[in-house]
Amino acid sequence: MSDTSFTFPRFASNDGVIEAATAALGARLIEARTCVGEIALHVERASLVETMRILRDELAYQQLMEIAGVDYPDRAERFEVVYCLLSVTKNHRIRVHVGTDEVQPVPSVTGLWPVAGWLEREVFDMYGVLFEGNADLRRILTDYGFRGHPQRKDFPLTGYVELRYSETHKRVVYEPVKLAQDFRSFEFMSPWEGADYILPGDEKVSPTEPGAPSPAPAKKDAEPVEAKAPPPTPKTTDTPAETGAGAAANAAAAKPRAAARPKAATSKDTGGKK
Repeated sequence: MSDTSFTFPRFASNDGVIEAATAALGARLIEARTCVGEIALHVERASLVETMRILRDELAYQQLMEIAGVDYPDRAERFEVVYCLLSVTKNHRIRVHVGTDEVQPVPSVTGLWPVAGWLEREVFDMYGVLFEGNADLRRILTDYGFRGHPQRKDFPLTGYVELRYSETHKRVVYEPVKLAQDFRSFEFMSPWEGADYILPGDEKVSPTEPGAPSPAPAKKDAEPVEAKAPPPTPKTTDTPAETGAGAAANAAAAKPRAAARPKAATSKDTGGKK
């Protein structure tokens, strides 16, 4: 198979890397092994800065790509700080491992790679590992005033306090958890099966009908509308004579009535006086 068939960059072989690192580091190297296709070098904590300088200047691992933390609670030195180095000229990667605990600080490599300042702050924030020589070792991922280190195995996942940003104090404050409902007791049942009791508020809903997929009643089809014939037209009279009034009464009713006028007063009505 030709090299042109690969769609990803090929790294250089690990052949001879452990031998070269062992010869260059000497007593600084505790263990060298191959793990998941990469070389892992476990070195002494006190000589970390000198070890990293040798790897950068003599073995041509010019770039510090990442610093990661690992927690092994069963170990005496429970934490490992892992440095991922890349050789641009050799197209090769190695990892450098250093062990420590909650008290012993790890020498900072900010003098070799300034980018290590931010990476060491991440490990300190997540695991609580101290770095001696870092001039700005502050939290970088959690909020201000955060207590504890999230990536430690002993960090509580639940509790009775919560944090929020306070506009009054202009910082993150801790407050007791306030729950609108009682979430402390749980019934571990499938939500798809439904509860055997009536939940608060469901008493207003009509009982579930058989075959309904949810607590809400199943929809019914609209009642069919029966078509009805319009009512028959009432019969009217054919001639005026059938009304019972007669032509004379109809003619009199059609004439307008004269308005009633007051009579003029006479001497008899006024007693001879005008």
